Amino acid sequence: MHEHIAEAVKEPDVVTVPPGAICLRFETMKLYSALGAVRHLLETGQVEPGDTLVDSSSGIYAHALALACHRYGLNCHIVGSTTVDRTLRVQLEILGATLEQVRSSKNLRLDQNLRVERIGELLRENPHYHWMRQYHDAIHYLGYRDVADLIRKEVPDGPLALVGGVGTGASTGAIATYLREAGRDVTLVGVQPFGSVTFGAEHVSDPDMIIAGIGSSIPFQNVRHDLYDRIHWVNFDYAMSGAVELLRVSGIFAGLSAGAAYLATLWERERDTDRTYVFLAADTGHRYVDSAYAHHSEAAGLGAMRPHEVTTQDQLRHPWSAMDWPPADSALLRGAPVLVPEKA
Repeated sequence: MHEHIAEAVKEPDVVTVPPGAICLRFETMKLYSALGAVRHLLETGQVEPGDTLVDSSSGIYAHALALACHRYGLNCHIVGSTTVDRTLRVQLEILGATLEQVRSSKNLRLDQNLRVERIGELLRENPHYHWMRQYHDAIHYLGYRDVADLIRKEVPDGPLALVGGVGTGASTGAIATYLREAGRDVTLVGVQPFGSVTFGAEHVSDPDMIIAGIGSSIPFQNVRHDLYDRIHWVNFDYAMSGAVELLRVSGIFAGLSAGAAYLATLWERERDTDRTYVFLAADTGHRYVDSAYAHHSEAAGLGAMRPHEVTTQDQLRHPWSAMDWPPADSALLRGAPVLVPEKA
């Protein structure tokens, strides 16, 4: 029996998906990140029950942090983007979290910068607040040790490929780190949207892309570029087609990042059949119903889809590109090392 709903909701379903892949289907994967980080802060005395935790979020992390604060008796304040919908706003209010949303902007970089600027103002006004820094603080790696342990138990021994959104770096990067520490042979395949600076695709825009949570217009210090072996950039149309096909063949109703990860998994499995492929479905598909799933009749079949295999970022192009990492251009951004704290 779980002591709190957050502990129950975070557990993923482990599902076999044709043709021979494994999906970890989460309701809200970032609960692992939020719960692990908050536990560490409490156990090390950096915060105490009754303190206020604050961070920026486009929605998913806001829910996760609010639940973690509810679980451990902390206050939660979110500086959110305009993508935080009414369903989440009502839940946050009832959970006791406070939310303020920055002014509307169609520019992702401006939206993220506005949120960070507002957090700076809040910290100056309330120096006792603790900024969670989900994009930059390596404590967000800690919770994913449990996911790595789950994969070790559920997935047969042997070479493994982990496929999923790069995001803040604290999910795929962390899971691969803990699996490798345990001696597992892991190839890590990261999924990105076009336009993300994280792996140097900011020069290729995708105005329809709405899965910015797997990439960013600003650098994330939690991303350890050296952990990744392959990177896939997938545009909106192909991510939507992947998500629709994933629902059709498996019944898994997941977000667009899962559709992109499924597409990348199918391609990687064609290239190397000696590994077991595990891909992440980090959230459900509910917030993508109107923007993506409602257009399922326009989804293309996956059979003819092939990525452009490139060697440098200047070769990237729509609708889908893939590249070995590190790239041929050794001058590319590699990212600063991230020191992961020991589990308290």
